Amino acid sequence: MKIVILDGYNKNPGDLSWEPLNQLGTVTLYDHTSPDQALDRMGDAEIVLTNKVKITGEMMEACPKLQYIGITATGYDVVDLAAAKQRGIVVTNVPVYGTQSVAQHTIALLLELSNQVGRHNASVQQGDWCRSKDFCYWVSPITELAGKTMAIVGYGKIGRATGQIAQALGMRVLAVDNWQDPDQTEATYVTWEEALAQADVLSFHCGLTAQNRGMVCSESIEKMKDGVWILNTARGGLIVEQDLRQALETGKVGAAALDVVSAEPMKGDNPLLGAPNCILTPHIGGCSRQARERLLAVAMENVAAFLKGNPIHVIEG
Repeated sequence: MKIVILDGYNKNPGDLSWEPLNQLGTVTLYDHTSPDQALDRMGDAEIVLTNKVKITGEMMEACPKLQYIGITATGYDVVDLAAAKQRGIVVTNVPVYGTQSVAQHTIALLLELSNQVGRHNASVQQGDWCRSKDFCYWVSPITELAGKTMAIVGYGKIGRATGQIAQALGMRVLAVDNWQDPDQTEATYVTWEEALAQADVLSFHCGLTAQNRGMVCSESIEKMKDGVWILNTARGGLIVEQDLRQALETGKVGAAALDVVSAEPMKGDNPLLGAPNCILTPHIGGCSRQARERLLAVAMENVAAFLKGNPIHVIEG
């Protein structure tokens, strides 16, 4: 069985092992694959693993031996599911691997906005404290989170883990989700419109769909509290980036901290580059070693289950 990994570096830059996969077939590993290289590299492989390389229906058509596509991520918009179903190609993902890591990163972004640790460290390192007449000083406002309201859009596993930490910080937690868990106790379910009106902090943990693409735009921002903070560790396409930049410039949005943008890697003309009060990190929320270890283990387990004729974590087109 021929197995091709199109972009293994993304989740395993060399500190983890693909060795168990070698027991399942003949493995060809590529660290990176550009769109124009993908079809040639897939070739006559029966099994292809991808993280961010898109696989279209035309590519499947050109690879008649292809039986299985394993997505080494939770999101599955990189694969044409309808075409895969039509051709009988099994597609799987890794549904849960970075819950705690992404929640932790979300809170790290929140705390950076509230306490500005990086900015104060830079000030001290450049000698400002040594020159200060006072035993303490601050170069930007410090905000206490207790008593603030966080609205979490997408209250699945990651959203809930984030909400539990926010509640521990003394925040009031609201949740926006089409499916409501009657057993959770930390959040109050509200509508999107109610969240816009009440939230001091909006945090996004939902998938990207045709319905919610661009849900943070000039129209919805206008309904938010003045000075609202926006966190996004979900999908960049949820935000109309030019509208967010404008709101940051006017102060309508007090600050934003984002781990995702609309096109990744980030383009040099992205309107959020250089935007005021905007923190950007390079999609690292789920990149802790522990999360990546879980990811690889499940991805390889998915392949093994498929080869045994009992596939798991299958995505239906």
